[in-house]
Amino acid sequence: MTMEFTDRVTRVEPSATLAISALATELENEGADVVDLSVGEPDFPTPENIVQAGKDAMDAGHTGYTTSAGILDLREAIADKLAADGLDHTTDEIIVTPGAKQALYEIVQALIEDGDEVVLLDPAWVSYEAMVKMAGGDLTRVDLSGSDLQLEPALDDLAAAVSDETELLIVNSPSNPTGAVYSDAALEGVRDLAVEHDVTVISDEIYKEITYGVEPTSLGTFEGMADRTVTVNGFSKAYSMTGWRLGYFAGPEDLIDQAGKLHSHSVSSAVNFVQHAGIEALENTETAVDQMVQAFRERRDLVVDLLDDHGVDVAVPEGAFYMMLPVDSDDQAWCEGAIEDAHVATVPGSAFGTPGYARISYAASEERLKEGIERLADEGYL
Repeated sequence: MTMEFTDRVTRVEPSATLAISALATELENEGADVVDLSVGEPDFPTPENIVQAGKDAMDAGHTGYTTSAGILDLREAIADKLAADGLDHTTDEIIVTPGAKQALYEIVQALIEDGDEVVLLDPAWVSYEAMVKMAGGDLTRVDLSGSDLQLEPALDDLAAAVSDETELLIVNSPSNPTGAVYSDAALEGVRDLAVEHDVTVISDEIYKEITYGVEPTSLGTFEGMADRTVTVNGFSKAYSMTGWRLGYFAGPEDLIDQAGKLHSHSVSSAVNFVQHAGIEALENTETAVDQMVQAFRERRDLVVDLLDDHGVDVAVPEGAFYMMLPVDSDDQAWCEGAIEDAHVATVPGSAFGTPGYARISYAASEERLKEGIERLADEGYL
């Protein structure tokens, strides 16, 4: 029997980041020592108080279904967190999801249909494109590589891309893969365009708690944006809870009602005891988060200095735990060679819509970061 697959699936490529990770695992299984700088995952264990809260929740019997949108106590804690960021949302305007990726998927499915235009800021996280394509949308991309990976100098290019035909704009600050934190002036420019052309904006703030010397502003706090912004965040990055799969989104109640249909008919709800652990993360984990962020900052500085020693200049990230390394124009070949010759895993910039770069994750120990940069230099990749 030959199966025929839908266009919405065949038009999408597998995740490049997961493909590189799989290749790294394959080499490791063959006995190679791979320095994996490709993975978007903190290398710290989940803070013990969160783990204990999850255990306590299981012991207390919180192992069944919950309300589809999430337990009320967690949505209240999320509403308080959003309020601290300047965002006013009731618990009825929040859906808790199994990871922020699921939140983004549900939003795109609720808003985008065949032929709708979605604007992305390149470099853009790999799954945005896939989600839009699966919904039948068309992509218009704005290249930030000529503006030091920042949005503010590229606002004219964004203005040229956004029109009355634009249904959705996706903004990710702090950014994966660049680590850029967009300025208030840049976000005001987004606001002006969104209001002028009546565009809905997703503000993906999954890295908001991981910044270095800057305070990112939530896009929904700008005048005119409260009723057109959908704010996405989660627990994977700031709280080192990637495997727990817990995220959320907040937006206008009519969107929540429509996206809630997809949510209830697909994942039903996020895991019960994980939601209880999420409350603990939001309310009692500030010190552990600060310690992780400080470690990321020290690693960022280390990698920037090591690359500078080899004459490589990079845009210094202000958030997240990634940076974009300028490489040959054939970045796919560069990354494949780097993992085969130097046994260092990175992700090609073309996966993010920006050829000529490789993404490095510095969510690794200082020892492994030094080893990785040294190997790349020794094998002629720097």
